[in-house]
Amino acid sequence: MARPLHFARSRLTVFPLEHLTVAYTTQSSDRRGLGDIAVVGVVEPEGATGEHLWRLAASMYANPPTGQVQARWILTQCTRARIVKAPAYRDLTNAEWTGDLTREFRLDDLFANHTVLCTGRLTIR
Repeated sequence: MARPLHFARSRLTVFPLEHLTVAYTTQSSDRRGLGDIAVVGVVEPEGATGEHLWRLAASMYANPPTGQVQARWILTQCTRARIVKAPAYRDLTNAEWTGDLTREFRLDDLFANHTVLCTGRLTIR
């Protein structure tokens, strides 16, 4: 089940990915605050959605990848962007954002400390 409209304040990593500008953050499924839910949203261009991320991930493989492979590719790009401090990347430590999250994908195993990937469109406020 997707989380259609989500308002939050958290650390956001904003980075270019091919023709998209993407924002990545984490949320927690319980009080432990483990950040086990990855939230990845397209910020720009106008009209682009989380489905563009999934199509981009699929285009990276010669044969059609499974959803698990696509999700891991998306998460790899996000963790890479958070670790690498390139000039085009922005790390917003306490950003307020709104997410129109249209896909919630459960990973079959823990990957990059995440069990769930939520994608959609993010607006930084």
